Amino acid sequence: MDLQTLLQQFVNALSLGSLYALLAIGYTMVYGVLRLINFAHGDVFMIGGYLAFYGVSLFAMPWWLAACLAVALTTLFGVGLERAAYRPLRDSPRISIMISAIGASFLIENLGIVLFDARPKAFAVPGPFAANHVIGGLHVAAVSLIIPVVTTVLLAILLWIVYRTKTGMAMRAVSTDIEAARLMAIDVDRIVSITFAIGSALAAIGGILWALKYPRLEPLMGIMPGLKCFIAAVVGGIGSIAGAVLGGLLLGVIELMTVAVLPGLTGYKDAFAFILLIAVLLVRPAGLLGKNQGEKV
Repeated sequence: MDLQTLLQQFVNALSLGSLYALLAIGYTMVYGVLRLINFAHGDVFMIGGYLAFYGVSLFAMPWWLAACLAVALTTLFGVGLERAAYRPLRDSPRISIMISAIGASFLIENLGIVLFDARPKAFAVPGPFAANHVIGGLHVAAVSLIIPVVTTVLLAILLWIVYRTKTGMAMRAVSTDIEAARLMAIDVDRIVSITFAIGSALAAIGGILWALKYPRLEPLMGIMPGLKCFIAAVVGGIGSIAGAVLGGLLLGVIELMTVAVLPGLTGYKDAFAFILLIAVLLVRPAGLLGKNQGEKV
């Protein structure tokens, strides 16, 4: 393989890794605050893509308006999901809330089949995202350049919220000790809702960007990306925003670059995520940037 092809694949890998990072951040934020794995996060990602699709195809909205509305509605959906499926079980045994998360995931997927139809739909890619650019001999799709930029901007905004605002301070307090946060007059329910709102918004943006890069929508489209992004969060150190970004980028690069170097393994590319997970956990059980913490009973 020549150097130009290798660089071409690396650009694609960076774009895919940025998408994984965007979704992994949602997993790691919810876990950091509630110690909950939101297994429905990948399905929230799917809803964002579908809402943008229907905004354009059914209501003839400009794509940017459809995208903004899809993010807003998906954010509200994520907050509603927390209130309906997770909040009533917050003081129950942890296994109960995990089962609720798995049940919510299956419910959303099957509702998606009923409401959106099981047949795949083609997502119309707007002109600015469909363009191709030649940079130093590399043919790069505009969307592959836009995705890392959007991810970087959103990450910067998120870090500012978490480390420079009172809401972020409250999030970190709830993450450290939820009971102590209540005693300090922090509205835990509000902070958890905000956390789910941010995570759902990032998932919706990720779903729209995924549909722009891979313009094919189906109700089960969030399953494999959701699993991979959960793996990315665990590999990076679940609970760590920086770890989620690192895990997502690492997973994207390993997945595509391995296929580029060894094309015979293309049919096994989804297995690379699980191999990476096992390899990292054998060496660093808490993840690359995670810290070992005692489990609360």
